[in-house]
Amino acid sequence: MKFPAELKYTQTHEWAKVGDDGLLWVGITDAAQDMLGDLVFVGDVKVGQTLKSGETAGVVESVKAASDIYAPVDGEVVAFNDALESEPQQLNSDPYGSWIFKMKTSASIDGLLDAGAYQKNVAESH
Repeated sequence: MKFPAELKYTQTHEWAKVGDDGLLWVGITDAAQDMLGDLVFVGDVKVGQTLKSGETAGVVESVKAASDIYAPVDGEVVAFNDALESEPQQLNSDPYGSWIFKMKTSASIDGLLDAGAYQKNVAESH
């Protein structure tokens, strides 16, 4: 399993990074896609919605289970990765190369987990 050091992580298995566009890019981690298995649906992300940290931003579904995706910080959802509607399995093959949604936020992501803390969290939950 991979835990890229340049990303920040949540206890609920989302990753976050500030992209070149100044927006916060959010996806699910390698551990999340591994637990879920083959993904068959990614969606219910509402562009324009303002979310508080920890609120549901969307959903991912696999052949095994459905799981909510949560906002890592307060902000407004400004984009959804439409490519995932027809190819949700991109998250299985490249979880860190496939963002799910982007947020406009003034919140800092410094309070999220770093790669080491997230890796420890995953190890303890397995």
